[in-house]
Amino acid sequence: MSTTEVPGHAATDPDVPHVDLALESVVLPVSDVDRAKVFYVGLGWRLDADLGGGDFRIVQLNPPGSGCSVQFGSGLTAAAPGSAINLLVVADIDAAHADLAAHDVDAEVFHDSTGGYDRFTVSNRASGPDPERRTYASFAEFRDPDGNVWQLQEITSRLPGRVDEAVATYTSVDELTRALERAAAAHGEHEKRTGERDEGWPAWYAAFMLAEQTGAEPPE
Repeated sequence: MSTTEVPGHAATDPDVPHVDLALESVVLPVSDVDRAKVFYVGLGWRLDADLGGGDFRIVQLNPPGSGCSVQFGSGLTAAAPGSAINLLVVADIDAAHADLAAHDVDAEVFHDSTGGYDRFTVSNRASGPDPERRTYASFAEFRDPDGNVWQLQEITSRLPGRVDEAVATYTSVDELTRALERAAAAHGEHEKRTGERDEGWPAWYAAFMLAEQTGAEPPE
């Protein structure tokens, strides 16, 4: 048996159906529940629940456009307050920075000065978004009152195989708007190359936008 094989693992049995596992929430360790609640509500995150009290209390909020929620409270975790590091994905890092600034949160935009995708090594950070504006390569970071870290990563197109065509979607008007803008710019270049107006532009837009999300080859 190889080191990667697990006895009785479902993947070895073709008759066992695959089960989707959707990440529902992450838990943040905080020292002051009410202070944390004020901070996250102040960011515009949707308050979904505030249940219990005393030794057990759970507060749940949802970042705009996210399918995964955030939970914190009393009696949820033994982790030290401020020890969490989480990642938020955005379609436009500059727009995200402006939105956070409007909520009095400083989130400096940076990129990896070595040309890679390292968002963790502080000494490698250079100010501003990636000069070539490559997908996955522009970041920002802020902290909540306890010091829990939230990093932002700009993703405008996914690597191949990351998103299935059946579940490709846009989670906000802003995200869809920016995707349409990128498609319009790319389609303009397409028409320049062909030298004629493309009457089938709706299908071209659709193919381009789907390719961005799934990592497939975009139309020429």
